[in-house]
Amino acid sequence: MIVLGVESTAHTASVGIVDDAATVLSLASDMYRPKAGGIHPREAANHHVEVLPGLVEAALAGAHLSSREIDAVAFAQGPGLGPCLRAGATVARVLSLAWQRPLVAVNHCVAHVEIARVLSGLDDPLLLYASGGNTQVIAHGRGRYRVLGETLDIGVGNFLDKLWIEVGGVFPGGPAIEAEAQLGRELLELPYSVHGMDVAFSGMLTAALALREKGASRADLAYSVEVTAYAMLTEITERALAHRRREGVVLGGGVACNERLRGMVRAMVEGRGGTMFAPSRQLCVDNGAMIAWTGLLARQRGASVSVEASAIEPRQRTDLVETPWRAG
Repeated sequence: MIVLGVESTAHTASVGIVDDAATVLSLASDMYRPKAGGIHPREAANHHVEVLPGLVEAALAGAHLSSREIDAVAFAQGPGLGPCLRAGATVARVLSLAWQRPLVAVNHCVAHVEIARVLSGLDDPLLLYASGGNTQVIAHGRGRYRVLGETLDIGVGNFLDKLWIEVGGVFPGGPAIEAEAQLGRELLELPYSVHGMDVAFSGMLTAALALREKGASRADLAYSVEVTAYAMLTEITERALAHRRREGVVLGGGVACNERLRGMVRAMVEGRGGTMFAPSRQLCVDNGAMIAWTGLLARQRGASVSVEASAIEPRQRTDLVETPWRAG
């Protein structure tokens, strides 16, 4: 089976093609970059509408396939920014109708889990999902993925973006903060907001901006924010490991590309005798291949959705989506 997947939940438009051996046959992506401020949903959607047809062509060409060789079309149904989700869903519907192929709706968060799970070779790992709009610790149980802990306010990626823009940088903030943090020398005191299995970042954002106004350097601020925020994520991941008696952790989401976060989680997991896995950067960030792979798993169990019933779900919860391919 070969499936084409369309990703369009936020700033990235992406089309990936995978086969049932979990081989990524091709991946074509294009990221919306605002001239100022953060993501403007309507502008991002317009970007996706403009680039997605070309990405479909590039993905087919990269895989050396024709549309006749595609067995199903998958798309990210949610969660995400409404206008962006609609852009991708519309393209997927058109392809499904034009090619007369089944349409498969995929949860974006579950897709991050599944691509990391198959690439890692770990059968039942925890996922630390750290991205712009989502920050969750996820594990599977009783037929679906369960959120063991999550952010109580904003995603860690949104926090980093907001901070960097406020101190004079441009979107996206995560990679820039990672580079700046390498120059930091002083660990500044910031709120460490862990509430059981959950975390919060708005207080750290306010405190960091106050320190900047008092003269803290961007380098020290970036270093301190990374150490504090990623320690919080590592703590709740360790608590989830102990609670669920798991040995493996996989990472997903754009923030999970950060080397400090990877190193902190790896040290914690290996210290407990377990295994940590992080996909390559192109498969860690939002991408069409993870949508295609999860769509393929669902399609193998007979899942599909009619065009009329394929409405997007911007607030779709990870723990409300059935996973029939893992039911056994």
